[in-house]
Amino acid sequence: MTLISEDPPDPTRAPRDWRTRIANIAARPGFQKWAAGSFLTRAIARREGAELFDIVQGFVQSQVLYALVELRILHRLSDGPCSSGALAQGTGITPDRMARLLQAGAALRLITRRRNGDFAIARKGAALLGVPGLEQMIRHHDVFYRDMADPVALLRGEVQTELAEFWPYVFGAHGAVDPEVTHTYSELMAQSQGLVAQDTLRSVSLRGVAHLLDVGGGFGAFATAAAKATPDLKVTLFDLPHVAVEAEKRIAASGLSDQISAQAGSFRDDPLPRDVDAISLIRVLYDHADDTVAALLSKIYDTLPAGGQLIVSEPMSGGARPDPAGDVYFAFYTMAMRTGTVRSAERIAALCSHAGFTDVSMPRAARPYVTSVVTAMKPVISVE
Repeated sequence: MTLISEDPPDPTRAPRDWRTRIANIAARPGFQKWAAGSFLTRAIARREGAELFDIVQGFVQSQVLYALVELRILHRLSDGPCSSGALAQGTGITPDRMARLLQAGAALRLITRRRNGDFAIARKGAALLGVPGLEQMIRHHDVFYRDMADPVALLRGEVQTELAEFWPYVFGAHGAVDPEVTHTYSELMAQSQGLVAQDTLRSVSLRGVAHLLDVGGGFGAFATAAAKATPDLKVTLFDLPHVAVEAEKRIAASGLSDQISAQAGSFRDDPLPRDVDAISLIRVLYDHADDTVAALLSKIYDTLPAGGQLIVSEPMSGGARPDPAGDVYFAFYTMAMRTGTVRSAERIAALCSHAGFTDVSMPRAARPYVTSVVTAMKPVISVE
């Protein structure tokens, strides 16, 4: 039996390399049947089959997670094991269907099933509750998932995405912006910025920095973490007026008003505060198109003194080594945002170099699904 049959030559198609030929062998149903039965290859075939099914059912898994969060099942189980009937009370869901949800949660290892049929929270489920902002992000995903309902239309640019309407604060809004919109966005960012701040400060040393400017700093999550990590550091947070007002309140509540101040303004239209020796962009660039990023980096370069430091921290593409977080989740999220895009560290480094920065560094990310970091310096002697 011949497992390989050549397709008619296509003059517009590049010649297949040996890797493509091997992949096409694996695509043959006859080969798959043989691989599943051979003791040499059946373990690989089963593993790859399971991995493919995980991709197929990924959306359903996410929706199960959404239901567990929306119904606060993990919170309720954190008080102790419970039956499906007890958990169904007050939800409008029958005990039978609640049992199916709980069984699915157990299959995802977020909860565990006891021998008596009760359910309890698992370590992974408890960890979910402990990650700042994760529940808010999961609840927010109903908007994103609707934008992803027709991914081909999204790729073609045929979808008027809800995310673009949901976050107009980010997407080049000029003039008056609804305070509720800026508050909602900044609150979500503030809740999720804790881990980003931790990983950024693990990758970047602020030793020797006297005054940090945090552009697009939201409600001050990174500014607060940086100030606590470096007690002698002065921090200025720069964001839109409605955000800056709320940031000032939170800074005061944290007891760090002596170290941190908030200044209102738009990095698009207003000059950046000066007399700083480092500037941070935490989850800022991926919200914007290349022309906006290039203009911002140029403005930062002009603002910093010679020897000043730039810190960029955000989820990034894997570039030549595709990454599931950056190249799947964040790539399509920013596509739905319509003006943003996820970039590789190498691409961000190139944009920094084009703006005039030197000594560009790309520290290895501890958790790329949280953030990656690029740093750069303004040369002491300007490079013409």
